[in-house]
Amino acid sequence: MRAAVRALLLVAAVVMPLVLPTFLLTALTEMMILGLFAMSLDLLVGYTGLDSFGHAAVYGFGAYSAALLLLHTGVSLPVAILGGAVFTAAIAVPMAWLCTRATGVAFAMLTLAFAQLLYAVAYKWQSVTGGSDGLAGVPRTAGPLGMSWFTSRIGYYYLAAGCLIAAYVFCRGFVASAVGTTLLAIRDNERKAQALGYNPRAYKILVFVLSAFLGGLAGALYAPFAGFASPDLFFWMLSGQVLIMVVVGGAGTLGGPILGAAFFLALEHYLSVVTDSWALVLGLVFIAVVLFAPQGLWGMVRGRAVP
Repeated sequence: MRAAVRALLLVAAVVMPLVLPTFLLTALTEMMILGLFAMSLDLLVGYTGLDSFGHAAVYGFGAYSAALLLLHTGVSLPVAILGGAVFTAAIAVPMAWLCTRATGVAFAMLTLAFAQLLYAVAYKWQSVTGGSDGLAGVPRTAGPLGMSWFTSRIGYYYLAAGCLIAAYVFCRGFVASAVGTTLLAIRDNERKAQALGYNPRAYKILVFVLSAFLGGLAGALYAPFAGFASPDLFFWMLSGQVLIMVVVGGAGTLGGPILGAAFFLALEHYLSVVTDSWALVLGLVFIAVVLFAPQGLWGMVRGRAVP
């Protein structure tokens, strides 16, 4: 049953861009990017028990890295996106080394501090980042071997969908591996895992960098999709929004945060059209989901699905 559902979803992902109007295709592409961003945070929150309040740091850094590559080097779109993810993973190594020296609230505050630090740098370093105006006119530079196809609206959708699917398959294998099992042990009882001979901090650094790579990949996809990168991509509010996506979708499921991101974006777009108090209604809906569906939307879907 699950295999049939996954096959149906894959077919739908391939066919939908061919029949959807422009607005819905754009919204669906953004859902794919935010779904990848939320899934990257789930590796920290759901599988390792590390509550990050500054995950926007990697998203913004990936976006700016890809934007600068596309604006100043002329590399092709896929190369710039991959480069943004790699640069983000590189900058995440010292961040991980410092943040994992703390636990609990202290860890969360350190991640928030890094995000706000990068926000200040992006805001003040005007000669490189464009300051408060950001980097506008980020192009979708074509490349050899048919890469120019990705610059179209439909092609970019398939690029974002391909990155999301590949990341999901990789993460599914990662959490099912021995390393993933160790992360769950650290999440449930870190002292016991350490007593068994594991080095919890080394595993935390590993998953932090992996999460940063995927979050940076999402940010790198966003910059050419939107055509700009601004300091708001580092702001604490975005970190809070992606954390809501993970919790509402279902932490520790990988698929749940993707569903949560789609739900968040669709509800935000709809409510902003029908009411000026959309933020209030959105907050009430999220409170209701947390109270009546503690397993998240993914838990509701799986609970009603036929085994």
